[in-house]
Amino acid sequence: MASPVEHPNVKHHIAGVVYPPAARAEAALASGAWINSTVGDALRGTARRYPQRLAFIGDDLRLSFAELDEITERLGAALLALGLVPGDRAIFQLGTTVETAIALLACFKSGIVPVCSLPQHREIEIGQLTEQSGARGYFVQGDFSVSFDLPAFAESMVARHPSLAHLIVVRGERAGASSMQQLIDQMPLAEARERLGRVSLGISDVLSFQLSGGTTGVPKIIPRFHAEYLGHSQGWASRWAIDGDSRLIWSLPLMHNAGQLYVLIPNVLMGTQVVLMSRVDIPRMLDLIAEHGITHALSIGPIAPQLMAYQDIARHDLSSLKLFSTMSRSDTLEAHLGVPCSNLYGITEGLLLGSPAGAPAHARHQTQGCSGWADDDIRLLDPETEREVAEGEVGEMCFRGPSSLTGYFANPEANAGAFTSDGYYRTGDMMKAHRVNGVLHYSFEGRLRDNINRGGEKIGCEEVEGHVSQHPAVADAKLVAMPDPLFGEKGCIFIIPRPHMQAPDVQALGKFLIERGLAKYKCPERVEVLNEFPLTRVGKVDKPAMKRFVTELLEREAKP
Repeated sequence: MASPVEHPNVKHHIAGVVYPPAARAEAALASGAWINSTVGDALRGTARRYPQRLAFIGDDLRLSFAELDEITERLGAALLALGLVPGDRAIFQLGTTVETAIALLACFKSGIVPVCSLPQHREIEIGQLTEQSGARGYFVQGDFSVSFDLPAFAESMVARHPSLAHLIVVRGERAGASSMQQLIDQMPLAEARERLGRVSLGISDVLSFQLSGGTTGVPKIIPRFHAEYLGHSQGWASRWAIDGDSRLIWSLPLMHNAGQLYVLIPNVLMGTQVVLMSRVDIPRMLDLIAEHGITHALSIGPIAPQLMAYQDIARHDLSSLKLFSTMSRSDTLEAHLGVPCSNLYGITEGLLLGSPAGAPAHARHQTQGCSGWADDDIRLLDPETEREVAEGEVGEMCFRGPSSLTGYFANPEANAGAFTSDGYYRTGDMMKAHRVNGVLHYSFEGRLRDNINRGGEKIGCEEVEGHVSQHPAVADAKLVAMPDPLFGEKGCIFIIPRPHMQAPDVQALGKFLIERGLAKYKCPERVEVLNEFPLTRVGKVDKPAMKRFVTELLEREAKP
């Protein structure tokens, strides 16, 4: 691991972070792939340029850029006064609200590193993330759910993990915890600016800890850096022709890498206006598009299928929309909406692909697009030999570039298998290259690794299998993806029961897994019972055969 001396742009070194080499940082700054700024300074500059422009519009709160800058100054300083220091990590369990944007940006300004988890995570995920990251802060949303007391859960995690010294409740109050609103109210703006003015942040300091959707039970942490993240977002925005006059809408988790790169950072960097929805509501989303003149919208997960099932599109004015991007089936969505649509691809480890509205239909509809930065070095390789496949052949998507992962946080074992012998990150996604107007675009052809993509949330099959196998009636279990019209994929668990015992059904298994602390969205949504697993000719469990079995079963069940 590199030392702080080798990274002059790092002011707050965090042990366990694999920082980009200084030469790479210098080259990225020279090419414009990195932006020579911190996120906090970018927001301050945008607030000076557009003080009265609305920055965020939420369900119950609107802020101008001047207000956003001031409130994040006050909260950032209040967090330091509370006892957190630059370089400290903080678990985030927040939904998609304006207050979430405030909390993130306040941490970015004060040098506190958000660990971008989800409100749906439970004991297993939060416990592992806390232990791995050494988090001292914990942000939790007070009103996220009426059926689950998230602040009470957070209190139980604080009791279990001694490192968690500061619990901050957002959109609510809790005895024994700090209220985010009270922290803001009690910090005068002049004092806040003076306190933050004494904090020196480097452009290569860690901005946030994002999470990788892997195949094992241990979440892998991906450090992202100030200058790198700003540049990566700018490249994506440029690819989709997003600028300061654009207006974006977002109803998926703002904690996701996609939410921050697609809406939060363009807002801070360029002054784009963002409408935030706390939940997916298709009619309301379409009304907001018309009301606010939204120019760009994006679907990762269930939004596109819900849109295609919505039959009253004609009553909504979508004339302001310049582009709607989705993970797949953009041709069908374009025909339904009557606006330009394109496929996309994104991975938190640092690669984003897409196509603008003016790209040829083949590029927008039959591929996931190409990168927004010429600096990205993409290769499709044979997974076994690392030989580059011929154009038009399927290979594993591997890449390196200005924003590519340099190493998972404090995880040398994962790092040992994450890269090719010459330093390209291995995505585990199988792709095919298509040349469109002389530029290589890439289509998704399947996965090499064993996971499920349920509406944009990655579920590691190995993790779920390990928990299911702990059920007293289960001898062994294998999880596979089954097709789903709304989420794209869901999990089907194949169970071999113990002798003379009955395998649990979906409801009983879900109750068992949730009680173990597994997030609900990871629970299998279909159970199939077998006496033995199908095997390949070399004696390995044949998961493709199980996938075909459940797919054919679903097709038969769908027939009248």
